[in-house]
Amino acid sequence: MSYEFIALLMFSSMMVLLLTGKRVFGAIGFVAVLAALLLWGDGGAEVAFNAAMKLMKWYPLLTLPMFVYMGYMLSESGIAEDLYRMFHVWMGPLHGGLAIGTIGLMVVISAMNGLSVAGMAIGASIALPELLRRGYDKIMVTGVIQAGSSLGILIPPSVVLVLYGMIARQPVGQLWLAGVFPGLMMAGLFVLYIAIRCRLRPELGPALPEEERRQISRSEKLRLLQAGLVPLFIFLSMTGLFLLGFTSLVESSAVGAAAATLAALAKRRLTAKVMEETLRKTLGISCMFMWIILAALCFGAVFDGLGAVRAIETFFVDRLGLGPWQILILMQLSFILMGTFLDDTAMLVIVAPLYVPLVGALGFDLIWYGVLYTITCQMAYMTPPFGYNLFLMRAMAPPEVSLRDIYASVTPFVLIMALALALVMIYPQIALWLPQWHYAR
Repeated sequence: MSYEFIALLMFSSMMVLLLTGKRVFGAIGFVAVLAALLLWGDGGAEVAFNAAMKLMKWYPLLTLPMFVYMGYMLSESGIAEDLYRMFHVWMGPLHGGLAIGTIGLMVVISAMNGLSVAGMAIGASIALPELLRRGYDKIMVTGVIQAGSSLGILIPPSVVLVLYGMIARQPVGQLWLAGVFPGLMMAGLFVLYIAIRCRLRPELGPALPEEERRQISRSEKLRLLQAGLVPLFIFLSMTGLFLLGFTSLVESSAVGAAAATLAALAKRRLTAKVMEETLRKTLGISCMFMWIILAALCFGAVFDGLGAVRAIETFFVDRLGLGPWQILILMQLSFILMGTFLDDTAMLVIVAPLYVPLVGALGFDLIWYGVLYTITCQMAYMTPPFGYNLFLMRAMAPPEVSLRDIYASVTPFVLIMALALALVMIYPQIALWLPQWHYAR
């Protein structure tokens, strides 16, 4: 049996197991270990063992539980609700102002947590009911929350970029810095779209009534501004120390976790229930991602041993005669297709052992490609019929928001993401300038 056929058999077996509903790490790890044992006998057991040791010795992985803890602490203690109230008061007088404020909320939540699920949960539970009550168009605001929550996997501290860095063997610090400008650019494009659309059709995003604005005193506005600046201060102090070189990446994550705990304590919200929920959710998320990384490393090691990456490169370049950019675009299209039925973690684990070495062999920058992959995942999250965010929104939205409304809401935002992806592909320095500038210093 040829090595190419073995690689194809492994890939197809893994896909079949995933379609049965098995856990991602279980399906991938099982196929990898079984293939290693069948190929190399008892010595194949060393593949999984070496992957586990590599994972345990990867020091930057400590940032994962720290940042997840920080996000959940700010969420469970109610500080995220204070932040939304601030955006509500200060942006309300504008047409579409509450929707623009929701994008601002999602950007800050992304900077606190790094998970799109957390942004979706906060947006659907806090922002969506208020937007609907204020008479905002349900299709537009549903799309706003889905698009805003997708920023969590691009704006640092992105957990997805941590996984990519581990699997692609790239520095997490550079990946996070590479995601800053593309993430802010995409958020800015969302805001511009909302502002223009609500300017042309004010009934889609009515401003706060004049009577209600008069009831909010200047002192109340300043108090809310102070409350909303707490998470912003935490983020700036954490990233500022890192950018100035006073702390390492892991130390910055510890600063963020400690600052979030102190903020909850200062607001007298650090109860036993808040701490228990924060620790329980942090432990669950962290363990899940560690198992997934372990399975991905094991699967990638077997693929490397088979020489599958070289075979795929030969197939695309020599047999099909495709150029580097054509191959890259085909890879991005395959991500969008897989994203209709898989989440970003599963996609990364399945195709990273194949795509990442191929991208490097084609001469592309792997830091830049990490940003492309993440933006494509954001698009895949919102692509019908089975986009991950579509069903999350259906589970969290009120009954008056139908699945048809949710499908209709995502089209303009997916097009905006496609525009952002094209801009980063055409102008790589949008992603690469900040990490190059910082590490050159």
